[in-house]
Amino acid sequence: MTTLRQATEDTWMFPPADGWTFDQVTDLELPFDWELVDGWIVVRGRTKLWHNRVRDGLASALEAARTGSYAVVAGQCVMIDDQNTPKPDVIVFDPRQLDFFAIECVPFPRVTLVVEVVSPGSRQDDRVRKPALFAAHKVPYYWRVELDQDQRLAVHEYWLNTDTLVYFPAPSHLVHHDKLITELPFPVEIDLEALVGF
Repeated sequence: MTTLRQATEDTWMFPPADGWTFDQVTDLELPFDWELVDGWIVVRGRTKLWHNRVRDGLASALEAARTGSYAVVAGQCVMIDDQNTPKPDVIVFDPRQLDFFAIECVPFPRVTLVVEVVSPGSRQDDRVRKPALFAAHKVPYYWRVELDQDQRLAVHEYWLNTDTLVYFPAPSHLVHHDKLITELPFPVEIDLEALVGF
């Protein structure tokens, strides 16, 4: 049986046999960004300026277009379970009955859309592991944002198949270039060209 202990700056890389829990790492202050994956503290790679500008631009556009009870936030952890707290680039979620001042991680049943902007160090995670994780936990929509060889944005829009719990490309918008126009989770139109550059 594992003795409950808190992760520290000196012990975070040595989890208990059954892994860290969120309660054990929630107060941990490290000189890098991280997320909890299967009880392991995983370092999040440093991102380039273009990544951050695109992430922030998408979050701003979603915030401006949101309707009803939706909220939008960038870089906030999502609570899948006590050993998995990924930090998507942007999420759209239902904030009703959540404590604005106390919440640390958004509960996954509240998440409607996850947006990941792919960096060289996150390709495998953003293309494979995270879509599978969010689909398995019934997050309805997933956007994967890539920078192509011509330095143009391509947004891959996916919808959840609720029977198989697997994402499939949105039938009417397999990939968005130049402009992203969609009705789900709410109507939004984003000028993708305007997000790349100063």
